Amino acid sequence: MRRICLGIVATAAAMLLVAPPAATATPDPATPPAAAASAKAPAQRGAVATDLRRFASNKALRAGSRNGVRVGKGSLRIGNPAGVRRYTDPYGDRQGLRYAYGTWTSRWTRSSHAYRELVPSWSAKTPVGTFLEVQVRVRTGGRTGSWDCLGIWAGGKLGGIHRTSRGSQSDDVASVLTDTVRTTSNARRWQLRVKLNRRTGTSRTPVVAALAATTSQLAPSGVSTSSPGVARGTSIKVPRYSQMIHQGHYPQWDNGGEAWCSPTSTAMVLGRWNSGPTRKQYSWVPSGHRDPWVDHAARMTYDYRYSGAGNWPFSAAYASTFSLDAFVTRLGSMRAAEPYIAKGIPLVLSISFGAGELDGSPISSSNGHILVLRGFTKKGNPIVNDPAAARNPGVRRVYKRGQLERAWLTASAGTAYVIHPRFKSLPRG
Repeated sequence: MRRICLGIVATAAAMLLVAPPAATATPDPATPPAAAASAKAPAQRGAVATDLRRFASNKALRAGSRNGVRVGKGSLRIGNPAGVRRYTDPYGDRQGLRYAYGTWTSRWTRSSHAYRELVPSWSAKTPVGTFLEVQVRVRTGGRTGSWDCLGIWAGGKLGGIHRTSRGSQSDDVASVLTDTVRTTSNARRWQLRVKLNRRTGTSRTPVVAALAATTSQLAPSGVSTSSPGVARGTSIKVPRYSQMIHQGHYPQWDNGGEAWCSPTSTAMVLGRWNSGPTRKQYSWVPSGHRDPWVDHAARMTYDYRYSGAGNWPFSAAYASTFSLDAFVTRLGSMRAAEPYIAKGIPLVLSISFGAGELDGSPISSSNGHILVLRGFTKKGNPIVNDPAAARNPGVRRVYKRGQLERAWLTASAGTAYVIHPRFKSLPRG
């Protein structure tokens, strides 16, 4: 769904977003079920039932069907290609280039909760001349939907194809809203399919380290405040970057400033792990631009159809190009986020709020904003890096727990980017 970082809106509930259940396809044993963290929390009105399934190991990837793709070292690569296709980049000037391809398809995955929305994500590297196409289909009752494309993606280097979502794709089972599949009625099963493409005549191949999907019902219209948990008194050191100091940068990539909350937040978390682009990789940014890695993140996550840098899966995929593990999930409450913070893993949250609904915010309201959750005070109030601050020093904020929790759950049903080094274990609930 389209995220507008600082658009004005009457209420956060005007955003009709969703949260994930708990599927039963073969999960990667190294990946914690998203629902686990919230399962032990006290009953909470409006808490979201969430479900994350990941395919991020040789075992999990080998459980899927393959055609022209091989599994090794915990990733997918093109082997003996299944065929050749022509692809025309709708935003490029070269028409109908030939690509060899292979496909990987997950098994049908059963969610433990009925769901109405699904958001895929992936970790991958795509050398120049290669790209991925990620597809989803769902099953509602006895009806199986069509394969819908959620993204044509390449990242990490300049000179490749233009990243793009595919926009509206509808059948009698589901429709696509930029980066989100929304079903017409309750569904229980889903499949992922990824097509790995490379220019004919080259041996280069995309390397897909992980695929994931998070599913949920629609976001609640209201939510009570969760009780503080294991992360009270924890504050993670995360660099502070303001999106506003980039106002007017690169109109072709949404003009910086108000529109760059997602790439700025992603850059902050990359900084937490001493990761991100090298000086050479952002050498195209003029020397007068502060924090040029933010400009790099915006360019490399920009969705040319959506005309913005707020595509959730594209943001996670960009982070993964720096050899980090990254995925999109949904967490059922602020308490469910605390185990990540307790382990030193900041989260990037998608929120929305109206006037007077988030005390201390540098902006009065937003119908779609991204920020970093980096800790909790001893009383359990969230410590954030909010990129909407006018300057870097003002980015750190402390918000009231209930206000931020409502802004998060009612806007995006607890959507979060999880970005961490592979050696850093995730919480298991």
